[in-house]
Amino acid sequence: MAISDDNELLGFMYACPFGLIELDETGHIGMINPNAMKHLLPLAGADGVENFFLATEKHAPELRNFVEGFAADFGTICDGHRIFVDLGRRNVGGDPRVLSCTLVKRAPNQLIATLSDISAQVSQEYRLRQADTWFSALIDEINDHALLTVDLNGIVLAANTSFTRQTGYEAADVIGGSVEAILSRAQSMGQTPLSITDQLALATRNGWHLFEGWETRADGQRYWCQRLLVARAEAEDEDDRAFSLVLRDVPKPGGKPDDLVELLTRDYLTGATNRMQFQKTLERERVRCTSQGRPMSLIILDLDDFKALNDAHGHPTGDAVLKRVARLGLEHAPERGVFARLGGEEFALLVPDCSLTETTEMAETLRQRIAGMTVAVPGARIAVTASFGCAEMGETDGSSDDLIAIADRRLYEAKHGGRDRVVAS
Repeated sequence: MAISDDNELLGFMYACPFGLIELDETGHIGMINPNAMKHLLPLAGADGVENFFLATEKHAPELRNFVEGFAADFGTICDGHRIFVDLGRRNVGGDPRVLSCTLVKRAPNQLIATLSDISAQVSQEYRLRQADTWFSALIDEINDHALLTVDLNGIVLAANTSFTRQTGYEAADVIGGSVEAILSRAQSMGQTPLSITDQLALATRNGWHLFEGWETRADGQRYWCQRLLVARAEAEDEDDRAFSLVLRDVPKPGGKPDDLVELLTRDYLTGATNRMQFQKTLERERVRCTSQGRPMSLIILDLDDFKALNDAHGHPTGDAVLKRVARLGLEHAPERGVFARLGGEEFALLVPDCSLTETTEMAETLRQRIAGMTVAVPGARIAVTASFGCAEMGETDGSSDDLIAIADRRLYEAKHGGRDRVVAS
């Protein structure tokens, strides 16, 4: 490249309003502008920002794979790939921070990466995609929809004829009764089951609440049901607020790539709850447990020497390990517990209604199960261990940020103390 070209690139990098990085195929950074440094430093932490792939490994390990799998001499490697970051430092409104990353191969062994903050856009998309799906479905004549009117306490005030056709319950049999006595709790795709009180509170706060899962008809037959709870605006007195509950009998999702709930709530690789959904559940459970005087604890775990495992045995083996660990975590999550992948090889288990002592025992059991598993590789079987940090809401000032910070600090104490251990104090 000519010197004048270098000067033009350097001038453009420092003038542009978004993050811009020049790097080679190994991730070594040649030039980086202030906007990119602002975005990359929180991801890199103590690892520094000399290497782009090392800096993003924890939150977006797939970026390295994208580059390694791109065979052309030049072209776009990924466009607008989303990186979810800053679990402990949420934006205004409780939404996670999301970066958009584009990687372009400019020439052999020369890449350009862009980084920009799209948190507000992602939060808006999340709400609009749900709303668009539902409101389009409600005017779709292919499937009928049932309708209940309920009050602030979840008591049924009215039911339409479609409700009887769909569920088998007569309107006279349900009016005056509780919705919870008729319908199942909202539990689907690994999410925490919600009481009608929780659902109504969410609908009151957001205007509507969407969920789906298995439902049972009056004759005992199960069917997949989409449900939308909408707060009606006509009541002047808050105590007289009414809600519309719309129910639709739909085919159960079959793992389709465009399935709405799957895309919005699950980690694409492991099937654990994703980072965004975990964050929303954490905040909801914090409010519930604090208001009810209930304990709430958090476990954060990180696989030991995972990068070395990936380097020695390849990313397919690393992916297999992550899936096995997620399966164990999901098996050990209690009724209201949520097991999530936070990024890379880091996972979390949120444990509402449990003390630190109970949670520490749970973490120790999970640690032993992980240490006892092996993964087959050509010619051998490899062992895996993990380090754990535990914290309870009672140790904090009442904020989710403090809970995460304490658990995270103890996780690193476990790492520095020799790994493969649980630290809870």
